[in-house]
Amino acid sequence: MQAARYHRYGDPDVLVVEDAPEPHAGADSVRVKVRATSVNPIDFLLRAGHLQDVLALELPAVPGRDAVGVVDEVGPGVEGTRVGDLVFGLGGVSDTTAQFAVLSAWSAVPSNWSTEQAAAAGLASVTAAGVITALGDLDGRTLLIEGASGAVGSAVAAFALAAGATVIGTARQANHAHLADLGVRATTYGPGLGERVAALAPAGVDAAVHAAPSASLPDLLDLVGNPSRVVTVIDTEGAARLGLRKIDARNDSTLLRQAADLGRRGLYTPRVEHVLPLASIAEAHTLAQSGSGKVVITLS
Repeated sequence: MQAARYHRYGDPDVLVVEDAPEPHAGADSVRVKVRATSVNPIDFLLRAGHLQDVLALELPAVPGRDAVGVVDEVGPGVEGTRVGDLVFGLGGVSDTTAQFAVLSAWSAVPSNWSTEQAAAAGLASVTAAGVITALGDLDGRTLLIEGASGAVGSAVAAFALAAGATVIGTARQANHAHLADLGVRATTYGPGLGERVAALAPAGVDAAVHAAPSASLPDLLDLVGNPSRVVTVIDTEGAARLGLRKIDARNDSTLLRQAADLGRRGLYTPRVEHVLPLASIAEAHTLAQSGSGKVVITLS
């Protein structure tokens, strides 16, 4: 099969497209003929070698954490999924940017999502679902999301709004119209956040999510006043220092089905900014690293 791979850690130019061995479905997993995958921060952090101490890969490595495709192998123990089903989901730590990928968590794709939107949903939606679980009942409460227009932030917003929360989200001014369309009260990043949030929520905020690579974690804690009601999906060190929770994605089909259900109801539509072919894998990683929005790679 054709796959993106890198034989050494480094910049995006270490990525090549070449022949690689096909994976096969094992117990409780399915193999898909991949239609598209997305680039997530863990992909370029792994490729650059920044996570070698905690997630060392066997090189050459195939990047990619999530994918959408048509099931062509069903492993032992799998029920309710058949060859020919269109699904989106999660593979291993790094292995989905290839013509075939094995998924250990998956869900049927909502009919109102495009292939590209389904490719962008896997990792973002399970992370968002984990955030909502950690924060508990949000009905009637006000949630502040730092980085609400990103893949994870917008997924958190969708889950929170569906749970009955009022959502305030920070983003660049150019993304404020998008947040308004989602039903999020938008404001900007940076100094003065407390005053801007107070103007939007005079009664204060009940919880906060740190979903952008900013230094705002202490500010979010100050605004909420309770470390058990502030979570981050980015800053492990800051979470440990401040006594907050760091939420990581986990391969859980139940969480993916929750995201798909929101999608079918029109409450969650993954946002995609760039779509590139597999041959442009290096450019895709460069774009993703630049923070210019969600990047999807098509394989068919």
